[in-house]
Amino acid sequence: MGQPLTANPGALSILAGAQSGVSEEDARILRGLRAGIDEAYEELIERYQQPVYGMVYRLLGNSNDASDVAQDVFLKIFRSVGSFREQSSLRTWIYRIAVNEAHNHRRWFTRHCRHEVPIESDREDQLAASVECAADPARSPFDQALNSETRTLIEQALTRINPTFRTAVVLRDIENLSYEEIAEILQLSLGTVKSRILRGREALRRELTERLDPGFAQAYT
Repeated sequence: MGQPLTANPGALSILAGAQSGVSEEDARILRGLRAGIDEAYEELIERYQQPVYGMVYRLLGNSNDASDVAQDVFLKIFRSVGSFREQSSLRTWIYRIAVNEAHNHRRWFTRHCRHEVPIESDREDQLAASVECAADPARSPFDQALNSETRTLIEQALTRINPTFRTAVVLRDIENLSYEEIAEILQLSLGTVKSRILRGREALRRELTERLDPGFAQAYT
C-alpha cells in the first residue's frame, strides 16, 4: 500500500488563502476588530456606516427606522466578527446582515405596529421630507444621475413595490452590486436573483409611469 496522505501545513495555508473572499485591507480591519483595536472599529464605521444606512433606508422608507436598524447592524457585526469565516467579501457579509436586519424589522413592525399606523397616512409627504433630510455625503451614481425631485419620486415608488423585489432592485441598481454578490447576500441562485431584479424593475416602471415622463419610466427597465 502507498503511504497515507498527510496534511501539509503550507499547502493548507495556501488553500485557505485562496478560499478567502476578503481583500488584504479587509483582512487587516478584521484582525483589528478581533483584537479589540479601537481604530479598526472607527475605520469600519467610517467606511460602511453611510452605505449601510442608505441601503436600509431604501428598504424601509423611514429615516428613524433606518437609523435604529443601522445601529443594530453594527452591534451584530462587532459581536459576530469572530465567527465570520471570510468566505465572502467583508462588504457582502455586512450587507447580508443589513438586509436580514431590515427584513426582521419590517416583519416585527407588521406584527406589532401596523394597527397603529393609518393606511398610507401622509406616507409620501413624510418620505419626501426624510429623503431631503437624510445625510448622504457618499453619493452613489444613482444619486448623482438624478435631480432631487426625480430621486424623491423613485424613493417613494420603491416603497410601493413588493419588498422582495425592492431588495433586489436596491442592491443592483442603487448599490451597484454584482449579481454574484446579490446572490451571496440573499442566499439565492443567480437565476432567482435576475428574475427578482427584472420583476422589481417592471413593478417600479409601472409605479413611475403615472408620475414621471413616460420616456424616463420606460428607460428604467
